[in-house]
Amino acid sequence: MANKFDELLIRLGTGKWNYLYFISVSVWFFLIPPQSLSGTYIAPTIPYTCRPPRGVNTTISEDSCTYFVNTSSGSDEVMPCTDWDFDTSVFSSTLTSEFQLVCDRGYLRATYQSMMMFGSFFSPIIGGFLADRLGRRLVVIVTLSLFTVVSSCISFLSDFTAILAFRFVLGCVNLPTFYILAMEVCEPKMRSFVGVLTALPWAAGTMAWGGVAYLIRDWRTLQLVVSLPNLVIFPALYLMDESPRWLIIRGKHEQALATLKKAARWNGATLPPEDDLRRTMRDIEAETTSSTEKGEVKSKNGYLKSLVKFAFILCKTRKVTLITVIMFVDNLIGALVYYGISLSGTSFSANPFVYMALSGLVEVPSYSVTAPIIAKLGRKGPTCIGFLVCGVAILALAFIPSDVAWLVMTLAMTGKLFISSAYQIIYVYVTELFPTEVRTTGMGSAVLASRIGNVMAPFVTDFLGPWLPWAPSVIFGASSLVAAAVTLLLRETRGAPLPDTIADLETIGKRPESRDAADPGELVTLSH
Repeated sequence: MANKFDELLIRLGTGKWNYLYFISVSVWFFLIPPQSLSGTYIAPTIPYTCRPPRGVNTTISEDSCTYFVNTSSGSDEVMPCTDWDFDTSVFSSTLTSEFQLVCDRGYLRATYQSMMMFGSFFSPIIGGFLADRLGRRLVVIVTLSLFTVVSSCISFLSDFTAILAFRFVLGCVNLPTFYILAMEVCEPKMRSFVGVLTALPWAAGTMAWGGVAYLIRDWRTLQLVVSLPNLVIFPALYLMDESPRWLIIRGKHEQALATLKKAARWNGATLPPEDDLRRTMRDIEAETTSSTEKGEVKSKNGYLKSLVKFAFILCKTRKVTLITVIMFVDNLIGALVYYGISLSGTSFSANPFVYMALSGLVEVPSYSVTAPIIAKLGRKGPTCIGFLVCGVAILALAFIPSDVAWLVMTLAMTGKLFISSAYQIIYVYVTELFPTEVRTTGMGSAVLASRIGNVMAPFVTDFLGPWLPWAPSVIFGASSLVAAAVTLLLRETRGAPLPDTIADLETIGKRPESRDAADPGELVTLSH
């Protein structure tokens, strides 16, 4: 049953007022991949050769990290290389060449990519705290402004430590608030559509990132060119209103009334009489206040105690512990493999630009057809199949000669298609497996696992990969097979009642009625 505010949204319908939000957030999702996946072209793995001092009789080591000086006594003295010549046939300028991120500094390439991922650990906390207190629109304007300024400034920095710091800030201010704002003005029946609408631009942005990088091979110019388009969002932000839902629960009824009237005018809809509308807003505020008072009291009694308490609750029974552990593993591996394959353009392909474009292209069916598939076949089977096929395809890459380019590319893209699908499904699966009383906490543990996987991925591809070329394929492939195996231990949730309490897990399948499982159409909505 729709709540009272959803009934207002249904009354308003979907029109120009809503489309302003939907299109703007879609444009924003289109612009994020060049920052999230920037390491592929900004700090890539490129061939290099040690440049020893002139006038000295030397022999360069095979890895070009040291050289041997022939002494008068006839012995060879090993010296560390401090200067290198870099191959510029693909990239004219990169962070790798400018700051010599090779040999004992090679880990810094992975660090560059992972710093934004590491900053994303804090973005949900920052976003939730600020958006709930200051409003969605203000937080969106401030954080998008910071994101645009910081990403643009990176192209002018000459200190690598400062670049890493700015990347961390990018992760911190890349908040989900814009998406939340769009969903809060979306009527219920359109939420599945908006989920797809915001996911497909991510895939398109990934494809575009490969195309822009192909045209611009200098990292500073490239970074600036993909950062400045963020400015196109700001005229739309000027026209947008604050979330009327947030205004109502904060007691700002006059502002909410003005916003709803504007929405009705833009959409050509008719609102209830003003007195009825004010009464409805008071009811919504009262209901919300009543439901949050207990949470605020718990917060005053100690936030740390609450976290510890919920951590113990997630391990209270064997069934809830099993769900917690498996969802942690699935989300960690899903993020690790998804981002690992996305960042492997120089490992799995001779042409990293075509690789990135195809990598985005194969995500389109993952976002558009996965929802109807799991509506018919359930969650468990498609998740296992997604992890299994990805694992087999990527693991096979460890045994395929790199000169068989078409086969390597086919297997890599097959892996990307199926891991994208599995990664989408588990965001629905996790909401249906956990009982209501610990669902938020359970989802929080799953998101934490995803963040860990995000941070780990660049170190597998950019740090370990150059030393052991077979290692990324083995790690990503074997991990996917592990995820497929442990997912078999979970129950199917399609058409099953959602448990309300941990005790309900013991009686799943025995109760005649309860609330239905989550709408699979919310699939991509939840994943973002």
